[in-house]
Amino acid sequence: MITFPSRTPGRTVGRPESDRPDRTPLPWVTATVAGLAVLLAGTPVQVLVRDGWVGCAVAAVAVVVATGLLLHRLAVPLIAAAQCLAVLVLLTAWFTDDGVLGVLPGPAAVGRLGELINGAGRQIGLEVAPVAPSPEILVLVSAAFGLLAVAVHLAAVSARAPAAAGLPLLAAFAIPAALADALLPTPTVVAAAAGYGLLLLTGAGSRSWRALPHRLPTAIALVTVAILLAVGLGSGAAFIGTGGRFTGGAGTTSTIGLSPFTSLRGQLTDGAPAELLRVRGLQRASYLRVVTLSQYVTNTGWRATRPAPGMPLPGPVQLQPGAPGDVADIQIENVGLYDYWLPLYGEPMSVDGLPPAQWSYDQRSGTGYTLAPRQDDSWQERTLLLRPSADELRRATAAPGAAPGYDALAGVDPRVIRLAREVTAGRDTEFDRAMALQDYFTGPDSAFRYSLQTAPSGGDDALVEFLTVGRTGYCEQFASAMAVMLRAVGIPSRVAVGFTGGTDFGDYRSIRTSDAHAWVEAYFPGTGWVLFDPTPLADGRTITPEYVLEARGQLGPDGADTSGDTGSGRLEQDQPVPAPPPVEPPPVAGPATAGADAGWLVGVGWTLLALAGLSGAALAPAAIRSRQRERRLAAVAAGGAAAADAGWQEVLAESVDRGVPGNRSDTVRATARRLVREHRLGPGTQQALRTVVAGVESSWYGGRHPEPAELLDPIRTVRAGIAIGSPISLRRRLLPRSLRTGRLRITQLRIGRSRTRSRTEPADTDRPPPTGAGPVGGGR
Repeated sequence: MITFPSRTPGRTVGRPESDRPDRTPLPWVTATVAGLAVLLAGTPVQVLVRDGWVGCAVAAVAVVVATGLLLHRLAVPLIAAAQCLAVLVLLTAWFTDDGVLGVLPGPAAVGRLGELINGAGRQIGLEVAPVAPSPEILVLVSAAFGLLAVAVHLAAVSARAPAAAGLPLLAAFAIPAALADALLPTPTVVAAAAGYGLLLLTGAGSRSWRALPHRLPTAIALVTVAILLAVGLGSGAAFIGTGGRFTGGAGTTSTIGLSPFTSLRGQLTDGAPAELLRVRGLQRASYLRVVTLSQYVTNTGWRATRPAPGMPLPGPVQLQPGAPGDVADIQIENVGLYDYWLPLYGEPMSVDGLPPAQWSYDQRSGTGYTLAPRQDDSWQERTLLLRPSADELRRATAAPGAAPGYDALAGVDPRVIRLAREVTAGRDTEFDRAMALQDYFTGPDSAFRYSLQTAPSGGDDALVEFLTVGRTGYCEQFASAMAVMLRAVGIPSRVAVGFTGGTDFGDYRSIRTSDAHAWVEAYFPGTGWVLFDPTPLADGRTITPEYVLEARGQLGPDGADTSGDTGSGRLEQDQPVPAPPPVEPPPVAGPATAGADAGWLVGVGWTLLALAGLSGAALAPAAIRSRQRERRLAAVAAGGAAAADAGWQEVLAESVDRGVPGNRSDTVRATARRLVREHRLGPGTQQALRTVVAGVESSWYGGRHPEPAELLDPIRTVRAGIAIGSPISLRRRLLPRSLRTGRLRITQLRIGRSRTRSRTEPADTDRPPPTGAGPVGGGR
């Protein structure tokens, strides 16, 4: 009979042996906590996406956790592959109609998911955070949470290294921290830290709650380091960002960006307007153009498009146009503008004072632009401020194709076209038709009113609802509607986004975020792009052009405004209207603008790739060891000649991992006694170890090989007992001692009077030890 020495008195780690099951339990606690940690770490996503994403995130994580538990006995690569496939099935069933049998991902479904993810990239490139929870964004969020859950499950459950899960969880901090304009909300940081800390305390291999006080300081330290790394990485990742997220130095203010209407609304509802520009040399108040929008997308509105290759700045951009107007030399001082677009007045002829090779001017769209947001101190512009008369504009007739690309009506609801023609019926010239539309929105009999609180949607076409039901909105709705209606009656048009005239301080005009505005520009041959403002502002910010006053009969013979409209060519000091609560704009779809797709997708892609690489490098040794364990246990389960040797090698490997190396000269029984003493094995584990020793000796020396699965439960029990008796550090869990460069063997353990631990020696793991075996009861 094999006898083992009694347990060495001393500190007992872990719960009593009688309370531990005879086999390794289903890791449902660690898997569930890992999923919870992913969700908690993902709470900063709220700064990037508005409400609606939480359910998708929970579903994706739940699918990953359930799949991992159902298949926990399979090889680690198979579990990870199955989890990824389960996420793909979820996305197919939820977001596409092309799946085989409704849920299975076929080629059409995969293609559709790819389109949605590309659409999400375009939306993020166009909008400022937080973006609307469109189907495209929800697909991206679901996929991201699913893949993150797979990585965390691999680290915490499969590799039994829960602390290493902090590397993939770092992505949940780094990306929101990089994209958010301000620090992440404190509750999100606390929630993520709590999830990670809980994962550390309940991870596989750390089952003893009695050891909680000893592990808690380490867990807190790791959580703190992870948060600092996450926030630091996010703050330093300057190449990550949505198109609308601009952060400059001290005092810098976000402005128009790549999602003009979204940014416009944010500035109009900002309760603390910030100064952006100071303008000198401007003799009369004029609108300051930042960007023009030429593409109308059904039910979502006007979108900026990629500028054409333009003239390099600084330098001349065009000769003086032949249109009537005043030439002005304007100096623009940059106080807090950080943007892709260069604000310019009128018809620019030259722009100076900018650093070379940074800016370009697209003459067709009338915009200056750069490939990355910048904040330059100042620039000078020579420009023509148009001043055509009403009669000159009446004589201008736009031939078909006069402004290609600015007359498209694709996707416009026929009811809008019909209404535009009804409003302009009986008007003979294009200018008079434009004036009819201007008066339709701003005339004394107009039914429209200005408000940042737009009317709620009834589910119809957004433009139709605004024109026929709501009739309430701010400059985005008015400019969008008039530009479409101008095209409907044959007048090329575009929407301009920029600023009104600002506040006059005598020697300069101050342009603030509260001066953000949108208006309409219509094309008249011989004159160019002529401004119309259909927004019925009541705060004194409107600048009514002289040709509009002349057409209305409100301009006297000396050029004075006889209408009582204080906005004609001059601007009273701005009196901001208190902003009502913001209303969420509809989901965005449409083409990306300059650098939006590439910048965001490449930035996030490289970040995720770097995090994945770090995670993979850190987890590789643990994953190799896990695979080695699975292969050996599979041999034990199969039975036969290789079962005993594989099982014994796994027991020895677990012992070496836990800090008890050995020597190949020891017998099986001597090794077993050493295991009992060094790992403080309890009675139940000792009995299992006797069964293993007997099976090994019978196979090696008696020719009786174990039946299938005969030694599987005893070996699992011994491994679990060793793990309880000898907890190991994170470093040893990530870098198992049983692994060496090349092929290794786990040697027998030497037993001596001292507890000095000897070193392992490399050898072939696939053969039973040629020495270190003896008759039952032999050895020292």
